[in-house]
Amino acid sequence: MVAVNMGTLYYVLDHVYGALLHRTRISPPFFSRGWGGTKLELLEKMINQLFPEIEGQNWPPALVQPVWKTVWESKTACLREGVFQTPCDEVLLNALPPESHTARVAFLAPKSCQPQRMACVVHLAGTGDHTFERRLRLGGPLLKENIATMVLESPFYGRRRPLQQHGAKLLCVSDLLLLGRATIEEARSLLHWLDYEAGFGKMGVCGLSMGGVHAAMVGSLHPTPIATFPFLSPHSAVVAFCEGVLKHATAWEALREDLAMQKVALTIEEVRERMRDVLSLTDVTRFPIPKNPNAVIHVAATDDGYIPRHSVLELQKAWPGSEVRWVSGGHVSSFLLHNGEFRRAIVDGLNRLQWKEPPS
Repeated sequence: MVAVNMGTLYYVLDHVYGALLHRTRISPPFFSRGWGGTKLELLEKMINQLFPEIEGQNWPPALVQPVWKTVWESKTACLREGVFQTPCDEVLLNALPPESHTARVAFLAPKSCQPQRMACVVHLAGTGDHTFERRLRLGGPLLKENIATMVLESPFYGRRRPLQQHGAKLLCVSDLLLLGRATIEEARSLLHWLDYEAGFGKMGVCGLSMGGVHAAMVGSLHPTPIATFPFLSPHSAVVAFCEGVLKHATAWEALREDLAMQKVALTIEEVRERMRDVLSLTDVTRFPIPKNPNAVIHVAATDDGYIPRHSVLELQKAWPGSEVRWVSGGHVSSFLLHNGEFRRAIVDGLNRLQWKEPPS
């Protein structure tokens, strides 16, 4: 009985947190400026065209060359920050706000051994994670396991945030697809850099919530086996914005009015169906199974008000061999209390990869 009451408490906590954050209108809701017009049409077309190419896996990562500066260095570890131009093609680059053209990354690495005997995990941002600090705290204790941490600042976040945008509340639906597509391109390029330039022996990608969706996509699309860690994440953004707490943070009326200006008169329920249709492009179950599904470990919460259980299990079913680990709690409490479980999953997933053969 106590367990049931605690589960209810965790679930309620997610909704209370969501109500305080999203329903009080301290900041504008998501997508207050509508769908994004021609940008949304462009992205829908681009992403739909991706899928035949994805099946063939002939989408090599672009090579990037970050420019590094050392933030601090000790006897055992070094933290560097780097910048590079986003490797997105010209069409995507023109769609991105100018502030998002330059990518920023933090790189925390142990100094105890050569890169070919170390692993590195690229950490992607969850909704509202504008800085490097939280993800560096998650990765920091892994230094003693010879696991480095690379943290990517997302487009539309941190120093890459457009001037008109308040906090994490993206202005248009097209921004969400742009953020995801650019993040995937940048993360794959960083993994390519870690492999070919830095010479790491194993690599992985992880993220919480929205970052977990992007991590799953990156793990699916990367041309070589990497460990993949979707933490507290759904199989699709449809779940987050149409089923979970974030549906209360979405500007449904503004989206309806935007369509009305285009001479399309819809009810709010029809607007939600249109949103489901657009966000179905983010459904990771449509993506190929990663090269090593045994090195995919999902960590999900038992009483998550943002991510329902069925969504986690849909991705596991689509990727046979992947593992789901359950932690007690909701989205917010697990985010705060279960870093140890996230780290354990990272260590275990990397242990399921073979070491890369050193160059002869």
